[in-house]
Amino acid sequence: MSGIRAYIVSMGIISPIGQGVEAHLNAIRKKDCGLRLIDLFNTPENKRFPVGQIDQLNAMTNLPRTHCLAHIAAKEALTGFKQPLKLDAIVLGVTTGGIFTTEYHLKQNERNPDAYSYHSLSSVAEHLATEYDCKGPVITISTACSSGTVAIHVGMEMIRQGLAKTVLAGGSDALCRLTYYGFGSLQLIDPDGAKPFDINRNGMSLSEGAAMVLLSADNPEGAIVEVLGGGLSCDAFHPTTPHPDGKGALSAMEKAIHDAGISISDIDYINLHGTGTIDNDLSEAKAITSLFPDKKPFVSSIKGALGHSLGAAGAIEAVISAISIQNNIVPANVGCNNSDPRLQINPICEPYEMPVHYVLSNSFGFGGNNASIVLSKPNHHQFVTSYSKPKKLTILGSACITGIGTTTKTCDQFFNDKSCHGVCSMQDISSHLPQDKIRRLKRLPRMALSLAIEAAKHSGISCDPCAVFLGTGWGALSETYDFLTRLYATHEQFPSPTDFVGSVHNAPASQIAMHFQSKEANITTSGGDYSFEQAILMASLFSHHFTQPFLVVGVDEFHSTLSPLLDSSVINETMYSDGGGAFVLTTDSVKNSCSIELIFYRYDDEQMNAVSALIHKIGGMDTINETYDIIMAGIPKAYRNKGNKQLEKFIRFTKLHVPVIEYRKYFGEFASVSAVAAVMTCELLEKGTIPGEILENKKNVNIVKKNGLLLNFGKIVTAIEIKRP
Repeated sequence: MSGIRAYIVSMGIISPIGQGVEAHLNAIRKKDCGLRLIDLFNTPENKRFPVGQIDQLNAMTNLPRTHCLAHIAAKEALTGFKQPLKLDAIVLGVTTGGIFTTEYHLKQNERNPDAYSYHSLSSVAEHLATEYDCKGPVITISTACSSGTVAIHVGMEMIRQGLAKTVLAGGSDALCRLTYYGFGSLQLIDPDGAKPFDINRNGMSLSEGAAMVLLSADNPEGAIVEVLGGGLSCDAFHPTTPHPDGKGALSAMEKAIHDAGISISDIDYINLHGTGTIDNDLSEAKAITSLFPDKKPFVSSIKGALGHSLGAAGAIEAVISAISIQNNIVPANVGCNNSDPRLQINPICEPYEMPVHYVLSNSFGFGGNNASIVLSKPNHHQFVTSYSKPKKLTILGSACITGIGTTTKTCDQFFNDKSCHGVCSMQDISSHLPQDKIRRLKRLPRMALSLAIEAAKHSGISCDPCAVFLGTGWGALSETYDFLTRLYATHEQFPSPTDFVGSVHNAPASQIAMHFQSKEANITTSGGDYSFEQAILMASLFSHHFTQPFLVVGVDEFHSTLSPLLDSSVINETMYSDGGGAFVLTTDSVKNSCSIELIFYRYDDEQMNAVSALIHKIGGMDTINETYDIIMAGIPKAYRNKGNKQLEKFIRFTKLHVPVIEYRKYFGEFASVSAVAAVMTCELLEKGTIPGEILENKKNVNIVKKNGLLLNFGKIVTAIEIKRP
């Protein structure tokens, strides 16, 4: 095992069985169940199912439910930490964001963009960042039902690799029509309530909630538990159905145990994913039997008591696992009265007191996104600590899509000082895609798959990429809008299962994984205009696990109704745009190949201290002017005034004589446009000349130092360095 230790020093939780850690311990001891018929919104009588609804939120602020839940859990976690607090980063797993509020406004035909200001997934973590003055990376993970566990794994990796000393990590999700009717359309809801691993199980129960853990690199007295290891995998099998033999789940568990530096015999308790659906429980049971062929640890799922809170589930179950370790108690598998003998596991059906030193906690989601983490008593396991920083990533191939078309057409337009704004036709996007596999795919997954295939082709690699990291600011807008439109048109009777499956943010990444059979990590980030930068950071954090090349993609679609409502940079645009960029990367050094690295990510304040910190991070005025041939600068229209001031300060303080190109005027206003700019930076370095047409003096400039800097301004300041040897 490598890396600095990561401790959970404080935590907070809210779920259908209570608010607060102490309330959950009491509820576990009493075997409470928080499921009841939904009344959060009106439903047809034939579609009323038990859910885990939290009533305390009714009297809270005007924030959306997901944000309120996150706020409650974070407040407990951070109030419970007695030492002076400086948050270095926030990592949050979310799948719903402000969609519950958005659903209401869309049904009322509200066309004021202010009503949708909290729609984005990223707004949940950003709200916490503002509340607790976090200036470092604020990352939003959206890997469906594994999001919360992935977020904690990411926080652990940031601490291990020296990127942070304190990280608030967790998950939050609220009930909404999209998920309630969506899972119902897939016939995955048990009308009597979830019964995980029971012989009569018939589906899941939806829920809501939030949990947060404060991770620390220090070992303060009173640390609750230690996050000892983590494992990620992807089934690359089906958009919704897990691998029937549990191969992906097995891989994630094996990796987590290996990463923790322990043996399978050390595990005392497994907190199961255990949704109560026939396929999920069978798949997980097979994986556990494969991993533990002889004596199995104690096992149970808490979803019969709490329901399935999607992106929050893994974080909630991590806190429950920590409670288990801290109090030497195994929670009951509520709802399981007669365990299914075909599963060959016997979940604990009553709370059981016993010494608990090591817990394995599982979370598996749509798209085959699997995550497992190992928690232990603090310092219970001895190992040699080592320190490793994230590696630079070598670019083997790249591709982009803009309104004008693919990479070659974009280069031709850009190098001749012509706009690439616009929305590329579906025919052009789909021309080289496998037609038998894309029949049901709409705009975003087709763009993502097209980018991935073209980047892989450009790389010339003989093997398929093993992992996928995808950044998208807004996710699949077409599927989301079409699902809700049909839902309302049919009076909540006939929602589209296909649109629901496609609406999850990680659906495009899962399509890429299935195409290439990419079975390592599969992470989708959704950080608004900084989503591509977050995807690069995730690739850097996890790249040491890979022996084969992997993909990083940034992509967003334009939607005629939703984009002007959700993305404030799109309002009053005369030419709408979308697109993205993709890279095939490796950690190996390759002759004459560019490297790419996220070197700076920070929230800015009114004094624009982030710009000063950026200049200092790069090495000061002389280093900047001596290192780079070109600077590509992106300023989202929504932050134009602030971004202009930030760029002016950067130029003034560095006495810059390096050419600066504001790339959004060429490629358009969409969240992941920086991925296109990164591809074009590589093309310029390859070309060896900056065409005079795109420079103020209209004179060609030779590229001598072979280095480019990609800056993104606004509420966050980021810097990506692209170097050619």
